[in-house]
Amino acid sequence: MIGEFDIIARYFTRNSGDQDVVIGVGDDAAVLKIDGLMAVTVDTLVAGVHFPDGMAAQHLGYRLMAVNLSDLAAMGAQPRWCTLALTLPSAEEAWLEGFSRGLFELAERYAVSLVGGDLTRGPLTATLQLMGRVEQGRALTRSGGNVGDDVYVTGTLGDSSAGIALITERVAAPGGSAVAALQERFYRPVPRVGAGLALRGLASAAIDISDGLLADLGHICEMSGCGAVVDVERVPLSAELLSLFPPQDALAHALGGGDDYELCFTAPPSQAEAIEAALETSGTLVRRVGQLVPGQSVMCRRDGELYAPAAHGYRHF
Repeated sequence: MIGEFDIIARYFTRNSGDQDVVIGVGDDAAVLKIDGLMAVTVDTLVAGVHFPDGMAAQHLGYRLMAVNLSDLAAMGAQPRWCTLALTLPSAEEAWLEGFSRGLFELAERYAVSLVGGDLTRGPLTATLQLMGRVEQGRALTRSGGNVGDDVYVTGTLGDSSAGIALITERVAAPGGSAVAALQERFYRPVPRVGAGLALRGLASAAIDISDGLLADLGHICEMSGCGAVVDVERVPLSAELLSLFPPQDALAHALGGGDDYELCFTAPPSQAEAIEAALETSGTLVRRVGQLVPGQSVMCRRDGELYAPAAHGYRHF
């Protein structure tokens, strides 16, 4: 059976051209050359909680990197380095090869160097800590929103939530390209790193949508000291989602389903044209879906009338 240090050497040691990695994988700690500010995030994915048992290892490695990249995108940070803590019930080489392939697919795309971590035996759990550079005074945060700011989202919402429902067979649907597309949105979310960098100096506040639009917009409101109104008819829904789910169910996935890893951000109305131009350059779809208002809660409207959503978002406990 393959041993711990063989696993590290074979599957998680890659040559890095990053001159700021002074000491990487193989020592008791990594040593990095830091110039300026660093943004740091960490996410843990637990089998049976954050992903279904039996999920392909390549998808898990990809998804673990993607959800952390999404956090840095929401901060307007440039990804640079990561550490990995991996708990495995057994050391299966085919699984390790697939996991590392998925992880490094995104790591290499965004020039992220794996510089250390930990490996142990136990129930399948994967934790990634991701670090990136952020410019002084240009970090996007949840606390910068102001009453009157517009609320935007990138991409389309609800696809990933619908995808996991299809994967776990909580809902039935015929096979085909639409089903595959929604499942792919869960397995392989697209981190909006380019959009986050483009929004520096334009957005007043930002968050990534992991727990659902209403829940995550609520975090912006809490930190910014205001409320929000979402015009639900403006929430972007994909053709695939609408082809498989009734409109009310599709909207419920979009408002409260979570796992989209799109960006929700706010900005003054005066920035509307600049935002459209900046995100077009980064190849990211964007839609204005509401406004920050006086108060403390997130409310929904439909065609100008109050609307009661079916779900408000994922709860961790």
